[in-house]
Amino acid sequence: MTQIATVEELLPGGKAVVSVPRKSACGHDCEECAGCGMTGAAVRATAFNPVEAQPGQKVVVESSTKKLLGVVALVYMLPVIFFLAGYFLSEGLGETVRYVIAIAAAALTLLPIMWYDRRARRSGALTYTILRTL
Repeated sequence: MTQIATVEELLPGGKAVVSVPRKSACGHDCEECAGCGMTGAAVRATAFNPVEAQPGQKVVVESSTKKLLGVVALVYMLPVIFFLAGYFLSEGLGETVRYVIAIAAAALTLLPIMWYDRRARRSGALTYTILRTL
């Protein structure tokens, strides 16, 4: 997946800190909608800088789609699966108890999600590469 980013600062080892605008499904055409109140938030990330881009330059960055899809599945699908499993496996209990168990099961998925997040940050699994300057 490629995106446009801004180089914020240079790091040793041929890397740079880039600011990548956060994307969403709505496209943030706020002049037309103004419904969510969301502003254009940006994510700061480390990127490999083989083109030697300088601070302030707009660049095209690429992230691994395969790894990104794995993260999306973990963060979005795992809680849903655990919620449904908690609800259906507690059949025979009162409805309120079933929902409490389902919510607790979904909340339990925060542990592996946080563990993976820390592991990915340490290992640099989710990295960007600067492809070219604009």
